[in-house]
Amino acid sequence: MHIDSSDLVLQRAYRWGSERGSAVYMTQPMGGGAVRDYTWSRTIDEARRMARHLQSLGFEKGSRIAIVSKNCAHFVLSELAIWMAGYVSVAIYPTVNAKTIRYIVEHSESKLLFVGKLDTWDELKQGVPEGLPCISYPLSPKNDFPMWDDIIAKTEPIAGNPTREPDEMALILYTSGSTGQPKGVEHTFRTITSSVKGGQEVFKFSPNDRVLSYLPLAHVFERLVVETISLYVGFRVYFAESLDTFVKDVQRARPTLFHSVPRLWVKFQQGVLAKMPQKKLNTLLRIPILSGIVKKKILTGLGLEQARMAVSGSAPIAPELIQWYRDLGLELLEGYAMSENFAYSHVSKPGKARVGYVGNTMPGVDCKISPEGEVLIKSPGNMTGYHREPELTKAAFTEDGYLKTGDRGELDSEGRLKITGRVKELFKTSKGKYVAPVPIENLINAHTHIEMSCVMGSGQPQPFALIMLSETLRKQLKGASDGSLRGEIEGAINDLVSRVNKEVEEWEQLQCIVIVQDEWAIENGFLTPTMKLKRDVVEKAYSGNIDTWYGKRKTVIWHD
Repeated sequence: MHIDSSDLVLQRAYRWGSERGSAVYMTQPMGGGAVRDYTWSRTIDEARRMARHLQSLGFEKGSRIAIVSKNCAHFVLSELAIWMAGYVSVAIYPTVNAKTIRYIVEHSESKLLFVGKLDTWDELKQGVPEGLPCISYPLSPKNDFPMWDDIIAKTEPIAGNPTREPDEMALILYTSGSTGQPKGVEHTFRTITSSVKGGQEVFKFSPNDRVLSYLPLAHVFERLVVETISLYVGFRVYFAESLDTFVKDVQRARPTLFHSVPRLWVKFQQGVLAKMPQKKLNTLLRIPILSGIVKKKILTGLGLEQARMAVSGSAPIAPELIQWYRDLGLELLEGYAMSENFAYSHVSKPGKARVGYVGNTMPGVDCKISPEGEVLIKSPGNMTGYHREPELTKAAFTEDGYLKTGDRGELDSEGRLKITGRVKELFKTSKGKYVAPVPIENLINAHTHIEMSCVMGSGQPQPFALIMLSETLRKQLKGASDGSLRGEIEGAINDLVSRVNKEVEEWEQLQCIVIVQDEWAIENGFLTPTMKLKRDVVEKAYSGNIDTWYGKRKTVIWHD
């Protein structure tokens, strides 16, 4: 894919500032129902002023500048300023702990930290190295750092349109990681622009599109879909304020493009079914006169009635869930990629999607399956390497330049990819058989009672599954005064075990399902910032109970 300086996302941003200066680019909630609009002209002007300030601090070209913030307009403004000034951005998840923020700041050798919109600053600030310069956003928690608005008010904008070369480093993505220490994934302006340009070729985004930003901008999925594509194409970005205002935020944006992760698609579904049980919904969808009205009402309630494209990514999604949304008239497309290729690998294309498959390769991407079953990717978005980790970088690629994804997969006759699990997630039972947990978890997660599951059983005669019930059921159980609800749930889960065991091989059949009372969340370390299950954390938390569960010889067990 040919990329020159005029294609780069920074140059495209200058273009929108010149050609569409009065058009609103970003809408930022400020609290209390108020919002602040940032036109393209204002966006470029504020970024230029901050770039001049950063340069005045005397950092060498290519220095790393870190950002720790929830999604907000100033995250994008900061990244633009960093690029204009000749530096490299390092985004940090706002949900990390003090130890992790210290590790990333020190490992990246960041010279300055933008402190943004945060809920846990009192803990995070303990990990900020003493003496590190910091700059505060308007929505930041109270601190003594220089304020963004004060700096730009007294600083002249940087002159001209500073350009960056395609092969200059643009950003470092520190992986959230379900295991181990975060790794710094290096991307150049070429790799990020190749991903954006290829996405534009397939999906034909336009300046009239609208998107809601609410997944972490520190994650590659949001960084591509929201930030870099909007800078390239010029469409409008709305930011979510909080979980409590999410429905209002979606309805304000009325997005034409909507992306989410499997756990949230499940929550949206469960919210619908809490008001309209599946049996009633099925009946209404079979009535020609009512079917269209019901579909429109549900999608309007979700704020998605104007969505022309909906995508799920970051983790496997149950095929039944994709079909459920399609039955409502929303073609939910599944994407597959990773930080190491700037989210540029595979996607289900409109009209060509196959449920259960993550789609075909994007333009310029080549995919093959190794003899061991591992998915190997050669993408124009492939990273240049892991920051300061040459051995890890070497190990991440094959000798002929393909990225080792760590995922197991297979291709159909039309080149569509199906992910069948993680290479390292396979476990061996005491019978010597290998089990891939993800396909079994997809069967379990399709049940409307269940929000998440984790299949385990290394060294045991048969696998078993831990499940977290849906939010609705968890609330109902807390208010239940007798055991009748538990009895109903047990009956449904018993039936589920029977159905799952009919669809898998004998050695994959579940010994039991254990219902846990814990909520698996980002805050308690069970999930990554993008809501992927940390399998090792789950296994460690419950390992002491496994022998007791097997000893009970029951199909459904409550872990109270």
